[in-house]
Amino acid sequence: MSLTPQFGSLIPSQTQEILNSNYLQFNAGGPAGPGNGGDSFAQQYLPEIYEQEVERYGNRTLSGFLRMVGAEMPMTSDQVIWSEQNRLHISYDNVSVAAGGAGTTNVITINPGAVAGVTNVISPNDTIVVLDPATGGEAKCLVTSSTLGAAGTITVQAFNNKKLDTAAGNNITAGVASIKIFVYGSSYQKGQSLNSVSAGAGAKTEGYVSVEPQFTQYSNSPIIIRSQYVVSGSDMAQIGWVEVATEDGTSGYLWYLKAESETRLRFEDYLEMSMVESEYSQITAGAGVAQLPGSEGLFAAIQSRGNVEVGFTAAAGLDEFDAILKNLDTQGAIEENMLFLQRQTALDFDDMLAAISGGTAGGTAFGLFENSEEMALNLGFSGFRRGSYDFYKTDWKYLNDASTRGGIDGISSIEGVLVPAGTSTVYDQVLGTNIRRPFLHVRYRASQADDRRMKSWLTGSAGGAFTSTLDAMEVNFLSERCLVTQAANNFVLFKGV
Repeated sequence: MSLTPQFGSLIPSQTQEILNSNYLQFNAGGPAGPGNGGDSFAQQYLPEIYEQEVERYGNRTLSGFLRMVGAEMPMTSDQVIWSEQNRLHISYDNVSVAAGGAGTTNVITINPGAVAGVTNVISPNDTIVVLDPATGGEAKCLVTSSTLGAAGTITVQAFNNKKLDTAAGNNITAGVASIKIFVYGSSYQKGQSLNSVSAGAGAKTEGYVSVEPQFTQYSNSPIIIRSQYVVSGSDMAQIGWVEVATEDGTSGYLWYLKAESETRLRFEDYLEMSMVESEYSQITAGAGVAQLPGSEGLFAAIQSRGNVEVGFTAAAGLDEFDAILKNLDTQGAIEENMLFLQRQTALDFDDMLAAISGGTAGGTAFGLFENSEEMALNLGFSGFRRGSYDFYKTDWKYLNDASTRGGIDGISSIEGVLVPAGTSTVYDQVLGTNIRRPFLHVRYRASQADDRRMKSWLTGSAGGAFTSTLDAMEVNFLSERCLVTQAANNFVLFKGV
């Protein structure tokens, strides 16, 4: 038989049999298969629904690095300025030694390349060490006369009464601007007065040269970070079947709660990521673009004023790591340091340390439970000591997450950072007292009128906000901050090859 027109989802049949056309189907709204539950409103049975989402990526937030190594303090200006000490002793690199003159004397030009800011402050009767990195030659000399200024020179006489050249046996290469000298003291005869020092153009200055310390200043400017989430009033009143559960504890069957919570979590990550990745902006005003000064983040500060290690691998063993230690010796030599590494670099450190003890029976590195080889093995190292330095190693999630810097092997990228656990004592104008703060810390804009550390406010006409006729809730986030990286010469940035 035939029924015309046909209504609904049932079509009569002339015989009593099971057909797709005369029975309700669960998957009437879509094809059968995993993930296709059908979208027919007329389905006869409800599906078995897991109300909670599966956390297949675990805790997805990335922030926490700066909370471990730094601090946050308020500021009231558009710029934060700090000064850092220079070295204490008098030393010059890349000086030039002229060929020997009369009386076995040599003239050393302090600044042959006319580098700005380099000036001679060595006095007569100072004693210096002359080093030639190319030949390994070394000589100790007495300064007999000195000419001050940016184009300054000193005349010296070697203590072994030889000229400073390869032919005279001191193995110092003449005529090349690659020699290093440093002052180690002075030597005067009995009753000898201070010799005159030439100030150029024939002028003479009586007495010893007073060395004025150079003022080295750095600064950084805060950047404004903003984000927003908007949900309509209708969507706020709509419930779903999936229960919301996020990292910050938000729960319920309102889907917009999840979106608002994730926007907040993402913004909190941006606060840290901006401090790590920021660069001074080269964007100039024009063509509808405002002038953006930018800010100096951690990576930029270390590459500009710190140390960069390229291509660290376990295959190089301790030799490559010891080269890093030798460089730290020339800097602040801070005893305790923290290593924040991506996965492969962390494994390279483990392999490097494992190779020292062999990691076998009788070794001292791997075994848990008093290093018993019959018990479980711990193949990782959380801390170690080398030379006079202590290192505490941990993974940095930001460098491992696939949505940020993780999973990009084979290119030149950031693989880790060494952060010194040092502090400096400064006077804080806000607190009105001397405080100790870490070399790495965040400054945010705040005053009695407004605190811009982490602002959050609602606008619109839904969700408790009654500020406009907009039928929606707008959740706004704002922060204004910058990172202060002091003593960047003690930081090490690990980069890929």
